Amino acid sequence: MNVVVDLNRCQAYAQCVFLAPRVFELHGEEALSYTPVVPEEQTERVLRAAAACPVQAILVGNEVGVGDLVADRLGEGRVDAS
Repeated sequence: MNVVVDLNRCQAYAQCVFLAPRVFELHGEEALSYTPVVPEEQTERVLRAAAACPVQAILVGNEVGVGDLVADRLGEGRVDAS
């Protein structure tokens, strides 16, 4: 499973860090880093983290990538496609 975080949307509430600390990590108070390819044993934790994100900044899936993040935001009218 892959994970992508919209770092522009992320507000560093750190729910993901509490739920999946082997995948998500805060550096300082606001800089989130993460492992984009989720180890199989962390799948459940990452799914819970994505569901718990208060700003829905986490996308997960087998083929999810940056293009999916852009497509997701286009669907919300958040990215200028011109």
